[in-house]
Formats: sequence, C-alpha cells, structure tokens
Amino acid sequence: MRLLIVGPLGGQISAATKIAMDHGAKVAHVDTIEQATGALRAGRGADLLMVDARLDIAALITANEAEHIVVPIVAAGVGIDPMAAAKSIRAGAREYISLPPDAELIAAVLAAVCDDERPLIAADESMKHVVTMADQIAASDASIMITGESGVGKEVLARYVHKKSKRKDKPFIAVNCAAIPESLLESELFGHEKGAFTGAIARRIGKFEEADGGTLLLDEISEMDLRLQSKLLRALQERVIDRVGGNKPVPVNIRVLATSNRDLNALVRGGEFREDLLYRLNVVNLRIPPLRERKDDLAALSQFFIDKYARSNGRPARKLSREAMAQVMSHRWPGNVRELENAMHRAVLLANGEDVGPEAIRAPDGAPVGHRDSTGDAIEAAQAAARNLVGRTVAEVEQDLILETLTHCLGNRTHAAHILGISIRTLRNKLKQYSDEGLRIPPPPTGQAA
Repeated sequence: MRLLIVGPLGGQISAATKIAMDHGAKVAHVDTIEQATGALRAGRGADLLMVDARLDIAALITANEAEHIVVPIVAAGVGIDPMAAAKSIRAGAREYISLPPDAELIAAVLAAVCDDERPLIAADESMKHVVTMADQIAASDASIMITGESGVGKEVLARYVHKKSKRKDKPFIAVNCAAIPESLLESELFGHEKGAFTGAIARRIGKFEEADGGTLLLDEISEMDLRLQSKLLRALQERVIDRVGGNKPVPVNIRVLATSNRDLNALVRGGEFREDLLYRLNVVNLRIPPLRERKDDLAALSQFFIDKYARSNGRPARKLSREAMAQVMSHRWPGNVRELENAMHRAVLLANGEDVGPEAIRAPDGAPVGHRDSTGDAIEAAQAAARNLVGRTVAEVEQDLILETLTHCLGNRTHAAHILGISIRTLRNKLKQYSDEGLRIPPPPTGQAA
C-alpha cells in the first residue's frame, strides 16, 4: 500500500511513518495540500492520504476531484480533539487518528480504509488448481485474463500474481473500467496534457505511466468502449501510449492483467469487444470457480472473516457452530466471497453465545441465510408477486426490480448488474435517471466508485 502523508505533523510524523512502514506501506511526505495534488497529478500515486487535521481537507478533496483523482483520506491531529475529528469527518475524511500514534489503531485504519487485508485463501481443490497455475505463470510477463462471477476474488488473485512476479517491488495499479465514465476513462488510463480539454489545468499522468515497471489491472475490461479498446490494443502491442492532447508517444514497461465477469467470446460475436484485443489479453485464462463450488473454501473463508471482524469490532473470538456451518454450506452465495464477508461481519455483531449460531447468519433484510423455501412456499411467493404486477407499467416494475436488487447487493453496482443481466453502464444510467427524479439510491459500499 502507498501512503502519502500531508502536512507538518511535527515530531509525531516519524513515528506514524515508521508504524505504517512496519505494516508494509510505502510512505511519502509533502507539506501542503497543493503539493499533495501535484504529486498525485504527476503520477506519484497513493492508496491513502494521511492529512494534518489543521489543513483544509475539503479544499484538498475538491482539488483532487477537479483532476478526477479519488484517494481516501484519514485526518491526523495531536491529542484527542473531538471538535477537530468531527470537522475532519464533515470535510470528507474517512477517519481521524490521534497522535502520538497507536500502532494497533494505525494498522486497523490502514486495513479498514484501504481494505489491504485480503489474503488469497485456497483450501478447496478447485481453487488450489487455479493458484498452482497462477504460480506457474506469475514470473512471466504474459498478459492474464481472470474470469469468474462478481465477488469471487478476481482482484485478490491479480494482486497475488503481482506479488509472485519479478515486478513485485514495483507499483500494482488497479483501474475499474466499469466505475469510470467513458468520457474520463481515456484520460484516467493514458493521462492528458495541459489544455487538452476543458478542466485540464495541468499535465496529468495516467495509470499506464503510474504503473511503469509494475502491473496494471484493468478490472471489468468488458465495459470499455470499442474506440478506447483500439487505443489499448496499440499500447499493448507497441508498449507506448499517447496522452490525450499529446503529440509524442510515451514508452511504458508494464504487465497487464484484466478481469471480467461476462462472457467475452459472446461479446466478440456481438461486436461489443475486439477479438484481437481479447487474443492479446487472454494469453492465459485463470477462471475462479463460484463459491458454491468451493465448499472447503466456504469453511476457511467464513472463519477468516469471523476472526477479522471480531478483532476490528472488539468482539470475543468465536467459531461457527455445527448448525451455523451447515447453514453456510447450504446457501448458494450468489454474491460469492463478497456476500459471505458481509454475512460473517453481520454474524459477528449479532452473535451472543459462545459460538456463532445459525440465528446470527442473516441476509441484509434480516431473513435467515440458507435454503429455506419449500416448493410450495416458492409457488405461493411467485403467485403473490404476479398479483402485485397487475395494473403497473413496465417502467415501474423495472425500477422496483433494479432498486431492490441493488439493495440486496448492499449497493454494489457490479454485482447488481450481473444479477440483472445488464451492463454496468446501463445500470448507472438508470440510477442517474432515478436520482434525477428524486428517488433515494442505495449508496455503493466503502471504496467502490459510484
């Protein structure tokens, strides 16, 4: 993880820096918010900013957003100061850290804000086969396509490949192609020159240059438009990129990994994805099986998440009871590891006994998790749903379906689009329409772009 410390934090900065570095962070420091935005613009990227609470955090966020730079911020101040903490949170900081720094607190904040604690757990034979193949090809520079349903852990596997590669000491940069509007994605990837378009107030280094020497992950590559796919293909073939508004090719030395939860061959047949780009990216395919096919991983991941959230919430260590484990094993987990993690987090908060019992394994709506509907119950539910459709327009039914699915997915746009069978861009357009009409839209999970 890359940490940028912003501001003159006095004698405490060295202690905070050492703690962060002890937990694997690569730390840089600037004195002012202007220098922070300049560093990010110049490609000296960061996964987290730790900012002196006395600085204008709101102005820093505004300046970054004007450059289409989104990096989470934690505020830091000397001593416990509730007023400073509240002011920082209102300005847009995720957390407030008191200095002198507490090692456990800083470690917890780094893990929570950046979600850096994501080990690759492979207890099931099907997943061990994927990891074995990843180990075999990690040392090469071959492009890899990682496929699988939403939430199976594609980015976790991509990070694993990077850490096993000869580029492990260089940057790992991830770009979610589905979360960035088409009009901004080209600049995000390739950068732009000053004056290239309205708002381009200075040269901006893109993710290709930021990842130079390391690994670039193109997450949800299937959502990239055809015009930009052509530019990406040239970058992969010739190892040079063109900044928007630039007139001189820029050489880059990166390894590209890509992920998709859609059938790219079907998209090629439908004219939505370039076949030559697919060949270039899909040198090796790593398909991650859905969690319902990885029963041994279910058990291992469940206990990992229970232990993780027990520590972070100050709850006692617990195990899943035999009945709760049977309940976990019976559920199909359509949201895969992401859904399981959320369920185990809730279970830690709801559990009261010595073990985590089945009463604590709940869906977001409070219903028990597992196969709980008999055939008769399912038929009755379907008939009731059909009766509720009478007299309603198709647009009204579609709106309810989209919003209810998004709520079920805890606001995760990618997962909801997968369940609905539509592209993430179609979903985003629908949500913008509903928001413009005054409807409340479920917010995305922490760390996910809207």
